[in-house]
Amino acid sequence: MKRKWRAGILAASIGLAGFLTGCSSDEAGKSDNNSKNEQVALDIFQFKVEFKDQFEAVAKAYEEENENVKINITTVGGGEDYGAALRSKFASGNEPAIYNIGGPQDVEDWKDKLADLSDSAAADAALDGTLDGVTVDGKVLGLPYNQEGYGFIYNKNLFEKAGIDPSTIVDFASLEAAVKELDSKKGELGLEAVFALPGKETWVTGLHLSNTFIAPEFDSNVLKAFESKNIEFQYGDAFQKVLDLQNDFSVQPTVSLDYSKQVEELFSLQKVAIIQQGNWVYGSIAGIDEEFASNGIGLLPIPVEGYKGDHIPVGIPMYWGVNSNADEAVVKEAKKFLDWLYTSDTGKETVLNDFKFIPAYNGYDSSKISDPLSKAVYEYAEKGKTIGWTFMGYPTGWGQDELGVEIQKYLSDEGSWEDVINATKKAWESSRQ
Repeated sequence: MKRKWRAGILAASIGLAGFLTGCSSDEAGKSDNNSKNEQVALDIFQFKVEFKDQFEAVAKAYEEENENVKINITTVGGGEDYGAALRSKFASGNEPAIYNIGGPQDVEDWKDKLADLSDSAAADAALDGTLDGVTVDGKVLGLPYNQEGYGFIYNKNLFEKAGIDPSTIVDFASLEAAVKELDSKKGELGLEAVFALPGKETWVTGLHLSNTFIAPEFDSNVLKAFESKNIEFQYGDAFQKVLDLQNDFSVQPTVSLDYSKQVEELFSLQKVAIIQQGNWVYGSIAGIDEEFASNGIGLLPIPVEGYKGDHIPVGIPMYWGVNSNADEAVVKEAKKFLDWLYTSDTGKETVLNDFKFIPAYNGYDSSKISDPLSKAVYEYAEKGKTIGWTFMGYPTGWGQDELGVEIQKYLSDEGSWEDVINATKKAWESSRQ
């Protein structure tokens, strides 16, 4: 029977010390001696721009240990559509050896090009339940990237100056009151606005924000969403309220505001007090103001009126897939690299200290989670105050291309909220016929 993943259980599991059998040392990634003369190229096509430099550095470390391996990394993400870029990559005939997939819907879409990873050390080390959405007929078709969580990232110093205690923000009413208080003091706080809502980024609105209000409809179960023939938007009114609050008190125009401007220009330079993002932005903020990133930011929940106000979405952002169409030697080396990344001593140190990941695998020391956003996600998960990442079960393209686009029309006053709901309900039903 499949076990439903609960992030609280996962987070607690991270702290369990233990030794992994098999590939638990730096020997995990070393190629067999008899294959040293056979050159293998691993082309990796991945989505996470935030750790691009660190990932390229660890790939170089692997190459130094394995002289027969050459790793080529292409990173597509941030403001770009990774899914569309991946489809184009495969259509070009230049297929990557390792690439990223989401949950059940991506597995269904790519299953003919996904190798079975069941025999890998990383699959064996994955935390309970994290493989459920990528396991088909007993075959593990993806390996977890990491755990991530998101909500409202806020400026602690500005909240203190405004006399706002963040611990009191546990529902929509308290969030709205805090936002209005910050807005009334924009001048003295040096703010352009309270929020920076990146309406240009359909993944922020159509995937992440929507998930907060859609996941409860499916009991935070990605498989229920994946199998559902329709969507009701049971918390659609609550969704609209939070979207409107961000938009009404945001730097304008929101439909042309992108991720880079939101995180790097406006929030990191303390021109806005709150942004909707997750622990992955820590590196970007630290790259601009390390002191602010280390001591001046915190994480608040996105309240779901009528459901829960003090929970945050926590989940696996993406999985690593290995191309089953690649040569046998490439598939073998791809598995070795992923095992080394997550189960070797060098890999685990990199995952925690350089990538700043919250691991999705056993054998890690959770006390080494270093940045304040990841610590906050860990604490929410440890308390069981989480909402699942159900958007991985949305129909292909629905979150960004349908819901995200309709939200852009709404933010531009080109359509009503009723239009958003009706159009996207029909799109969901149509895709599941």
